[in-house]
Amino acid sequence: MDLPNSCKVAIVAALEREVWPMVRDWSSRRWEHEGNGFKFFENSGVVLVCAGVGAEAARRAAEAIVNLYRPALLVSAGFAGALDPNLQVGDMLVPNCVIDAADGSRTEHGRGEGLLVTFEDIADAEQKAKLGKAFGAHAVDMEAAAVARCAESHGVEFFACKVISDTSDSPLPSVKRFVDSMGRFHAARYLLHIAIRPWLWAQVMQLARNSKMAAQKLCQALMSQRVLQTTTLEKQAITR
Repeated sequence: MDLPNSCKVAIVAALEREVWPMVRDWSSRRWEHEGNGFKFFENSGVVLVCAGVGAEAARRAAEAIVNLYRPALLVSAGFAGALDPNLQVGDMLVPNCVIDAADGSRTEHGRGEGLLVTFEDIADAEQKAKLGKAFGAHAVDMEAAAVARCAESHGVEFFACKVISDTSDSPLPSVKRFVDSMGRFHAARYLLHIAIRPWLWAQVMQLARNSKMAAQKLCQALMSQRVLQTTTLEKQAITR
């Protein structure tokens, strides 16, 4: 089997639903790296892999996409929770700094504005307040710091492109138990769990609506030339 062609831009997302509006018409291929199988979406010099949830899953996928496709630019893309009360669902954040909450390490890349902190778990409103105070960050995700570390270790250019999927005070149902050790989210088990807990239905329905809007906004940003341009990327900001 032929090896993948090199690409200009490699994108690491967590779940397909975050990027499906963009990749649904792309070609896809499956490759293995270090014993793990990955599905890669390809289109005109851009390749995207859905890693699964969490830092370790993101690390595995980032290593795979860098080693197999040899990109010039590595992007961590996906959903983030707002820490800044001024950020609303659908707002875009291209931060100029990504912080790993586990050890305080920072990755700065001189483009964009704002701070993104990567945390080990889905942050509820209480945890968001703590992270915002501790790091002065605008938003939180679970993967960007791991992707940034991979890019740095390989000498590949990096940035993060995140869309707000939940506000700083959004109530979030716990999903940790439905994510396995490989970062796979088991939606059927989660829906069964929710089905017998009607007091959670309104939260889940709102989360689904927010996620749909956020995915559309994220894909519009990723498909725009200004975000994926590898040489003269315009300076981004937190936008409303």
